[in-house]
Amino acid sequence: MPQPVVLIAEELSPATIDALGPEFDVRHIDGSDREALLAALADAHAVLIRSATKMDAEAIAAAPRLKVIARAGVGLDNVDIKTATAAGVMVVNAPTSNIVSAAELTIGHILSLARRIPAAHASLAAGQWKRSAYTGVELFEKTVGIIGLGRIGALIAARLQAFGMNVVAYDPYVTSARAQQLGVQLLSLDELLQQSDFITIHMPKTPETTGMISTEQFSLMKPSAYIVNVARGGLIDEDALYTALTTGEIAGAGLDVFTSEPPADGGTARRLLDLPNIIVTPHLGASTDEAQEKAGVSVARSVRLALGGELVPDAVNVAGGVIDPYVRPGIPLVEKLGQIFSALAHSPLTSLDIEVHGELSQYDVSVLKLAALKGVFTNIVSESVSYVNAPLLAEQRGIESRLIVDDQSDEYRNVITLRGALSDGSQLSVSGTLTGTKQIEKLVGINDYAVELPIEQHHIVMLYTDRPGIVAVYGQKFGEAGINIAGMQIARRAAGGQALSVLTVDSPVADEVLDEVRSAIQADLFRQIEITES
Repeated sequence: MPQPVVLIAEELSPATIDALGPEFDVRHIDGSDREALLAALADAHAVLIRSATKMDAEAIAAAPRLKVIARAGVGLDNVDIKTATAAGVMVVNAPTSNIVSAAELTIGHILSLARRIPAAHASLAAGQWKRSAYTGVELFEKTVGIIGLGRIGALIAARLQAFGMNVVAYDPYVTSARAQQLGVQLLSLDELLQQSDFITIHMPKTPETTGMISTEQFSLMKPSAYIVNVARGGLIDEDALYTALTTGEIAGAGLDVFTSEPPADGGTARRLLDLPNIIVTPHLGASTDEAQEKAGVSVARSVRLALGGELVPDAVNVAGGVIDPYVRPGIPLVEKLGQIFSALAHSPLTSLDIEVHGELSQYDVSVLKLAALKGVFTNIVSESVSYVNAPLLAEQRGIESRLIVDDQSDEYRNVITLRGALSDGSQLSVSGTLTGTKQIEKLVGINDYAVELPIEQHHIVMLYTDRPGIVAVYGQKFGEAGINIAGMQIARRAAGGQALSVLTVDSPVADEVLDEVRSAIQADLFRQIEITES
């Protein structure tokens, strides 16, 4: 019997080949040579890539035997995940391979800013001896603010505590108990910006976090403060950063990532490179020998699992393994319920029950617990979330999770509910189901308010006192802003009580419009939900 063909499309470490083992026909190809790549994919069961090989719709169509695309790294910008999923091709990456490297690069930027190392080196290399021109500051007893206290943020906290720094953090999804374990004080974002001498940002890039550090935030910072971003380009508004650096509003910045990479001529990022009080590196967060080797070995193991028909923990689009066809459609539904849950949560999550009701109770549904946790963390942590690290992320945050299964479902064949306790003592629940021959994903409940609405990319959830004219008020406000309401469900428990309204809209809504609507209807709960496709 011929061996499965594994295509190595870019240079990977010898340890990667060793991790694959002898059971495969390993072939090497230059993934940047498009013609050669498409020809080689015709026989491939798996392809291992880094960042130069584009696995787009054309490449996937050229690979009828393909089972898995493995990216030896974290980012997946060069993989068409949606097309791969439709073709039944698993996509895996190495989400934990670079966390130490990224944390250490952050420390390097902070030290370089504090002691002005790059500028001093350049001056001395040019034949100058200007000791007094490069006087720096100590880290000892200074305050560092970490925006995003995930795994990378926690590593940075531990390392900077060793320098004798006071560590504070902003992360709306981390409990005070978890922060206390790390020896970190939780603050609001404004408080962190006002108190910190050094600030480092480690958030995921979402519509809510893009540009989260802008003109208003820079105005709160000390004139002596420094800010570092090695996480995602665009978290810091580059125009506002340029102004803050050139007017003396802050002392300096360190950037490893940019909105456009490489920075385009004529753009703000390119102008930033010319400033004397900024330190830049060309996206080196994962560029260490150790991180590259970890990434290659990790995805090689995932390829072995995938081609062996076993559960693949690092799969980003499907769980893999022996999962019953009746259970599999529930995986993306539950991931989306997790995203809705985290968007509606107004304080950190402390425990989560994943309740599976109905005919699904007859099957092994353990993967749905993993899918729920993956969905909950997808848009709230900086690192990639997978089936293997989602439980770890929950454990790190002190979140207990349980899978509860029974055969009782009154209105639908199956209902899946995520029910969680929040740190302020409140509870939150969201429920969903699959309906019809097309298995339409529907949201059917929020906090025991019954709705039935197909899950789409953009939703708005509002809770307000039920009274005449409210629908007309928010309908008019959204209409005036050019926002089309594609669907709507309203639920209430009693006339004159509170009403829950869930809208489906065709596009994201600007913050100022949301604030105006929230004020106009005096909403008790008001959230915009953006669903990220796996």
